Amino acid sequence: MEKQQHFKFEFVALMASLMSIVALSIDALLPALPDIGASLGVINSNDNQLFITMIFLGLGFGQLIFGSLSDSYGRKPMVFSGFVVFIIASIICVNTKSFEIMILARVLQGVGLSSPRSLSISMIRDSYSGNYMAKIISIVVMFFLLVPIIAPTLGSFLLYFFNWKSIFYFNLIFGVGIMFWFWKRQPETLPKKNRIKFTSHIFIDGIKEFFKFNEAIAFTLVSGFITGSFMVYLSTSQQIFEKQYNLAEMFPYIFASLSIAIGLATYLNSTLVVRFGMMQIAYIGTIAYAAVSILYVILFWSGTNPGIYVLIGFFALQFFAVGFIFGNIRALAMQPLGHIAGIGAAINGFISTVMAVPIANYIGSFVETSVLPLFIGFSLFGILSSFVFIILKRKPASVIV
Repeated sequence: MEKQQHFKFEFVALMASLMSIVALSIDALLPALPDIGASLGVINSNDNQLFITMIFLGLGFGQLIFGSLSDSYGRKPMVFSGFVVFIIASIICVNTKSFEIMILARVLQGVGLSSPRSLSISMIRDSYSGNYMAKIISIVVMFFLLVPIIAPTLGSFLLYFFNWKSIFYFNLIFGVGIMFWFWKRQPETLPKKNRIKFTSHIFIDGIKEFFKFNEAIAFTLVSGFITGSFMVYLSTSQQIFEKQYNLAEMFPYIFASLSIAIGLATYLNSTLVVRFGMMQIAYIGTIAYAAVSILYVILFWSGTNPGIYVLIGFFALQFFAVGFIFGNIRALAMQPLGHIAGIGAAINGFISTVMAVPIANYIGSFVETSVLPLFIGFSLFGILSSFVFIILKRKPASVIV
């Protein structure tokens, strides 16, 4: 049974803005990876991928802290606490001359950003349920995806007129603006009467409760599979288009155009999900995700890269399918966890991210002279995700209110 059925534009825009701080901190940095690596003395260009993938490691672990505490102390205090950590980490990033310290600071940035990223989902779950929740998450993700469309171009602009450090400063200024808006306009979504008393074992209790729900576990695994394979693209896209295709100047525009494919699918999902259900749409999207990547592997098994327009076409189809997956699998995992939305979103995010980082780092290490390893990764994890759906669809549906 869905708790609310009316749309709140400012709430949706604010939740998307909270998540967009994360996207901006990742995607705006993509054009600057070679410059950062050169500034810090990085010899192997593949190591530049760590500036992207390691922030996800912090995102995963940080959610466990802020998510569990938010169930006891409310969502808003934890969002502000996380942003303070992000500020400290950003200051370290622009002042260090060490590659190792930069990587640690990026992990710490992820820890701080895990709060707005995870708790925005918790606040949506506090306010909505069922397919309508999936609709709201899809709309939030659609707004959120506007950031990757413009972020690399913004990063290139700042890099051209200033330097790579200016990207970190811009992220800080942008984040402060969002936090002020959040402070002034967003009420607390978790009433005191619904909070869980903080105890030394609240985290363990939350984990035990999470693992009572097969749907939550299964769709968290799917999230890890899809996020991990997609993260390979995020961490290697600059290398693919600039090194393999010699399209350094076109990279921001290519990245933006592919983000539009995900955004369009996410918009369509928001209009269709209440009618057809998040389970069915996510299942079809996962099948399409696997099918497109398998087709690429079959056609270009030799490892020779296709023409740029062919590659962009395959990426666009792949990411169009992703637009029907991301929001729905997160909603499916969160649906039975309304009573522990904070720790539930945290565990969901932690497991999927901790799965995704090694997947991305491993597959990314093979993306040197060919895009083929990337699509092999898409294929493998698309197939695994499809099997999870098939297994769940054969079981009797759980009754969730």
